[in-house]
Amino acid sequence: MIERYTSDRMKEVWSRQSRYSHWLEVELAVIRAWCELGVVDVGIYDEIKKRANFEVERIDEIEKSVNHEVVAFIQNVEEHIGELSRYFHFGLTSSDIMDTALALQLKEAMDLVLSACEGVLGALRKLAIKYKKTVVMGRTHGIHAEPTSFGLKMALFYNDMKCDYDRLRRATDGISYGKISGAVGNYAHISPKLEGLACSYLGLKPAPISSQVVSRERFAELMTSMAITGATLEKIAVEIRLLQRTEVGEVFEPFYRSQKGSSAMPHKKNPVLCERVCGLARLLRSYVLASFENIALWHERDISHSSVERVILPDSTTLLEYMLGRMAYILENITVDEKRMEENILITKGAVFSGGLLHKLVMKGVPRGEAHNLVQLVSFRAMDVGRELKEEVLSDGKIMSHLTEDEVEEVFDISWYIRWVDDIYERLGI
Repeated sequence: MIERYTSDRMKEVWSRQSRYSHWLEVELAVIRAWCELGVVDVGIYDEIKKRANFEVERIDEIEKSVNHEVVAFIQNVEEHIGELSRYFHFGLTSSDIMDTALALQLKEAMDLVLSACEGVLGALRKLAIKYKKTVVMGRTHGIHAEPTSFGLKMALFYNDMKCDYDRLRRATDGISYGKISGAVGNYAHISPKLEGLACSYLGLKPAPISSQVVSRERFAELMTSMAITGATLEKIAVEIRLLQRTEVGEVFEPFYRSQKGSSAMPHKKNPVLCERVCGLARLLRSYVLASFENIALWHERDISHSSVERVILPDSTTLLEYMLGRMAYILENITVDEKRMEENILITKGAVFSGGLLHKLVMKGVPRGEAHNLVQLVSFRAMDVGRELKEEVLSDGKIMSHLTEDEVEEVFDISWYIRWVDDIYERLGI
């Protein structure tokens, strides 16, 4: 299912062809840097660049013998460049190529993730604007609390996703580092200047210091940022699922005409897209632990992290792009039942205005504890008999000894609850 909705570009980023292409790109950047430093003749670099090539199948064939992917890659490229091969991989170790190329792949993958994130932000912003003054029942603990704006719900999610977007950008910057520092990071056979030149050609920054690998804290930060974004998507999906329940029926994820909700119950319209997002958010979070386990390696490096990253990095970026794409589709095609929202506000017969009544009594000088007892008593009484709270309040002598009828009317004015919406939107830049 995920494969169906994953972009072709993301599949390409994590293909083996792409991995080896980036390896070759890094190798050529290093030779170019050697030229800049006067160690290798420019003509030699030009000739190597013209000849250099590889075949995935040939690398596989060589690897069966040498049991080392980078060595197999080097040997395959050397078959193409011939007598000039002594300049290829000159002064380097495998991780110089692998880590630097991985940064390039991750940058490309994160560009796709950030683009998908922009799609969700755009959809949320439109909903926030469209339903800015649409009153809906606010709920805490799953129970009716006070009226709010459906637009405010979307504006909150918009702000959350904006924070996620900024966090992802920072984390992407954090992994946009290459390392060409040799077998233990001390530049034994190369130099920091060569590293800086090679990285600049690739659009990367040189790691300020490295062992045989770039420190994995950077990767853990990226994974954590992606997991947090997944959690925000889950939060949005959970809200839609709750609002789609039969007993609520205020919001519905898209359901096309020929779609089937159940093999046994033809009437069903289940929020399966949102449920899918919620499930995948769990998987994203699980990968964070693995990324933290990758931080502590033996001495200057072992390869315990390598196999893990070959799974969690492609999976996480692919999953998050998919989840963002699904959420954008849900939000762009969501059904909002404003009439049902209005009906649900009336279910408690005005009990949800009890907070306003409490506030009004306190403002009139009634001690808060006394006011709370008065309002709770009249609210429970109204709910027990199924009577409108306003009617019960108007007939309650103790409360009415403090309020006028006009002041009671003010308490039950629903517009009071969305009077600051414009100010909130201005603060959010919506």
